[in-house]
Amino acid sequence: MDGAAVPADTWSVAGRTFRSRLIVGTGKYKSLEETAAAIEASGAEIVTVAVRRVNLSDPNAPMLQDFVDPKRYTYLPNTAGCHTAEDAVRTLRLAREAGGWNLVKLEVLGPPPHLYPDMAATMEAAKALIADGFEVMVYCADDPVAAKRLEDMGCVAIMPLGAPIGSGLGIQNPAMISMLIEQAKVPLLVDAGVGTASDAAIAMELGCDAVLLNSAIAHARDPVMMARAMKAAVEAGRLSFLAGRMPRRMGADPSSPLTGLIR
Repeated sequence: MDGAAVPADTWSVAGRTFRSRLIVGTGKYKSLEETAAAIEASGAEIVTVAVRRVNLSDPNAPMLQDFVDPKRYTYLPNTAGCHTAEDAVRTLRLAREAGGWNLVKLEVLGPPPHLYPDMAATMEAAKALIADGFEVMVYCADDPVAAKRLEDMGCVAIMPLGAPIGSGLGIQNPAMISMLIEQAKVPLLVDAGVGTASDAAIAMELGCDAVLLNSAIAHARDPVMMARAMKAAVEAGRLSFLAGRMPRRMGADPSSPLTGLIR
């Protein structure tokens, strides 16, 4: 390893292999032109699409596909805005009919103001979608019991929140994220709460397979510049994880040896 790049460092989900470990959303931007420019700058290969909020089928209105080429990017339909299992399942079935998408992101949220994952409804929806042949990447609480249950049900990726959706608070419980990573047999991604580049780097240093974010880029003063920052942060965090950090210690440890000093 030359310390500059890890060309073979890929990750896989549901039989699909990717180089970029950054997944970005397609919503909340000022325009579709800005959306496309930010995604390009991020280097992402997977983009999430809020099926209930983004035009995917009306040719008489601006369509996301005209700006973000589905032949170049893997579209990951999600259930943003769904608060019941029934709504989530219906939304993803409609997405599959519209675009043939089978790899999906499931999220079922509780009520405002917290919008915390509704785990009972998430379990219910995941069970129905898996039975229906979907490959489900699931947004969930940072709860090892719930995460293990979702994995055992057949979810292809576990995506615990770092902090509440859209909060930008960063990774609030790194110890629990580390525990989830240790037990996971499928890819584990931090999803939600990332606010800046250092948050993304921390997620990767913990050992996450990838990071998913949207608001941190779309709500930045300069989304394209922030997208570049997030790309670099994910790459740096991954390299740091692979390199293995130095041990922590409570006292000082001089960088130069204390023996053989000139006196």
